[in-house]
Amino acid sequence: MKLASTRLVARDIKAVVSFYEMVTGQAAEWLAPVFAEIVTPGATLAVGSAETVALFKEGSAEAAANRTAILEFMVDDVDAEFARLNGKADVVHEPKLMPWGNRTAQFRDPEGTLVALYTPVSDAAKQRFAGR
Repeated sequence: MKLASTRLVARDIKAVVSFYEMVTGQAAEWLAPVFAEIVTPGATLAVGSAETVALFKEGSAEAAANRTAILEFMVDDVDAEFARLNGKADVVHEPKLMPWGNRTAQFRDPEGTLVALYTPVSDAAKQRFAGR
């Protein structure tokens, strides 16, 4: 089994897709006016408009209601990325060292989903991510 993508449901798909294009530096591929994907080397982030929920089951997902998931992006230099995004995105916290060895900063996307950027800094963290 392979985890293929993570999908967000968005009220304002254009704003959400633009945010993730800014964060990742990657252009989205719009597969339909209500659905886009940003393909990164490690994973694909899919974004569907709120209207797409009815294609599965009405009410099965709700835009801007997430308070449990954090989308994480490993970056070469979290401090540089924080400086680049500060003032362009809602900051949750500035870069700080986490107990598991990553230096992490967090933002919120336009609909409230937590987005973490991190750089492995401890030897154990660097080893854990070697080759990924």
